[in-house]
Amino acid sequence: MAVGEERPAKRAAPVRRDARRNRELLVEAAREAFASQGLEAPLDDIARRAGVGNATLYRHFPSRAALVDEVFRDALAGTVAAGDRARDAADAWEGLTGYLDVVFAVLAADRGTNDLMTTGVEGVRSLDAVHAHNRETMDLLIGRAQREGSVRVDVVTEDLLLTLAALGRAVPALAATAPDGWRRPLALFLDGLRASAPAGPLPGPALTGAELGAVLRDLGPHRAK
Repeated sequence: MAVGEERPAKRAAPVRRDARRNRELLVEAAREAFASQGLEAPLDDIARRAGVGNATLYRHFPSRAALVDEVFRDALAGTVAAGDRARDAADAWEGLTGYLDVVFAVLAADRGTNDLMTTGVEGVRSLDAVHAHNRETMDLLIGRAQREGSVRVDVVTEDLLLTLAALGRAVPALAATAPDGWRRPLALFLDGLRASAPAGPLPGPALTGAELGAVLRDLGPHRAK
């Protein structure tokens, strides 16, 4: 190099490309881990799945909430869209039951989504909007259904959200025993909301004693920390 010439700058593109690839690997590994183990999946395991070190994981995602937010940012868009359709339903009861059918199918799909929808997770900004939209949908549908005479007048939105969250926690275990096993307890709950007598028979067979035992065991403290 001649005297006075400037040394060419180091190329940063490969570094940026590697960092972007590591981030993608971490998000995909987290998505798989959360789906099978829930949001308590160990971060060490996620880094190992992605083929990177723990330091790399924390450099991209300084907290579990930041990783959860990245993984699920767009995952619940379908639930929001279902809520919008339910609000436009001509009959509020049909809108409510159709919406809950979609929500519970989502809860059965993977444990991570179930954790998001049925528990409070601090620091996940994208989830706050989903919860707010869900609550607004329930408020609107319950109010309309009560005015239409299809839902008992002493039910409030908190009743609905609390009971649905408690029932929703059981959905992955129920689905592992029978894919549509959650439909029966959901139908029982919905019949309890009605201002009139139940409209028809409960869907599907009841669980056997052995099946119920398996579900209860699956709900126990089995997840790795």
